[in-house]
Amino acid sequence: MIAVGQNPLTLDDFSDLLSQKKQFNLDGGALEKIAANFRFLVEFSADKLIYGINTGFGPMAQYKVGEGNLLQLQYNLIRSHCSGSGSLLAADLVRATMIARLNSLMQGYSGIHPDTVILLRDLLANDVLPVIFEHGGVGASGDLVQLAHLGLTLIGEGEVLFEGKVQPAAAVFKRLGIRPLEIRIREGLAILNGTSAMTGMGLVNILRARRLLEWAVFLSALINEIVGAFDDHYSYELNIVKHHPGQNRIAAMIRGILRDSGMVRNRTEHLYHPGSLDREVFEDKVQEYYSLRCVTQVLGPVDDTIRQAEKVLVAELNSVNDNPVIDHENNNIFHGGNFHGDYVALEMDKLRIAVTKLSMLAERQLNYLLNDRLNRKFPPFVNLGVLGLNFGMQGVQFTATSTVAENQTLSFPMYVHSIPNNNDNQDIVSMGANAALLTRKVISNSYEVLSIQLMSLLQAVDAAECLPRLAPATRAVYERVREIFPSFVDDHPKYKEQQKVKELLEHSSPMP
Repeated sequence: MIAVGQNPLTLDDFSDLLSQKKQFNLDGGALEKIAANFRFLVEFSADKLIYGINTGFGPMAQYKVGEGNLLQLQYNLIRSHCSGSGSLLAADLVRATMIARLNSLMQGYSGIHPDTVILLRDLLANDVLPVIFEHGGVGASGDLVQLAHLGLTLIGEGEVLFEGKVQPAAAVFKRLGIRPLEIRIREGLAILNGTSAMTGMGLVNILRARRLLEWAVFLSALINEIVGAFDDHYSYELNIVKHHPGQNRIAAMIRGILRDSGMVRNRTEHLYHPGSLDREVFEDKVQEYYSLRCVTQVLGPVDDTIRQAEKVLVAELNSVNDNPVIDHENNNIFHGGNFHGDYVALEMDKLRIAVTKLSMLAERQLNYLLNDRLNRKFPPFVNLGVLGLNFGMQGVQFTATSTVAENQTLSFPMYVHSIPNNNDNQDIVSMGANAALLTRKVISNSYEVLSIQLMSLLQAVDAAECLPRLAPATRAVYERVREIFPSFVDDHPKYKEQQKVKELLEHSSPMP
């Protein structure tokens, strides 16, 4: 059981809440803090000018709102900003957004009534997901548009995704006996004004990128294995003198994957013996191509980038990220910009660039594998049929190459793509939600590339007839994937098998 609000959430906690692997409740002490914070705001704001309580919002803050319209102001904010467009946000991203918003509000600095977080808890527990659209937020006053659609659901309006279909929120609430949120003072602004959409989406990206990296390391190990590469480029001794944690973690992973392999070669045994200089031209390459030899140096920075992104986004997950900050412990209200999403936007851009590089490495390894003039070990396109008549993996290489090209184009950073708006009140913005969505696309693309790479590697194993000599770890994956992608000789459409292999990569780890 996870007690939200008791301790900072970890990425593993977030993952468990996202997948509903663990039940959760709201920490009692945190609920008491929220109640005290709410009471303070009610009393403190009675005779003071407080942004977003008795003023308009953004550039309209210069206008006073009369006493009789204070609650309507909050409803107006929610309804007016429900302006999202484009595709619906995927269910996992909506749930991630809700978890992130709940955890931020549970910090007790938002001036909300406890009913707000209790309702969020109930919606999550019943898997009632607001209809939220991909397009809308600029990530400066927070994810205003995405979170407005969350707010619309909380007040019992709009539509929700429930039991696999879009339904009116009011009908679902009535069926489940859920009461819509009653605005008390500033719940509208507290729900909208934060980074929870970009944070939730970013954390999902990190979880998916971690698994993607595991597979990239595994497939890099497998290609080195089946071509009989030398083992020193992932050795402890070579990598430890380069003082980057990611590089050394990747090297250790490869050593673990290839333990007990009968394919990889030791340089001392093959090249450092008497007589090794007896010929003028060496048939074997003394050093492999960079896509095989420099795996630890290429994927090490990807590992470090994922870990840095995790550190930053988990900090954001556990932060107060709306405005103003209601501080009942210091008897004051502080106005500022904690809703600004630059931390998330920058990490998403860095992650997207790193994942694109990962996909580029996979594409180069695939090209090496399919080009018999480079590898000199396998038939062209690891074709197990009749050369000229059959095509092997030739067709799927086009898909991998074009998908990597798309990744490269999508890797332009959103962080430096600010466009002022909101009557220039928001004159520098983060575009954090856009950055997170683009990163999601690049990660999904990369799973497609790796699925093609894995399928090609399995065909190469068959071409080399080396299955008995593979390491136990690589042989186990070969056998697991062959259950959904059998070895083939005759040409046939492969798109359905590609999808099955991609789903396997996305939902399972290469190592037991």
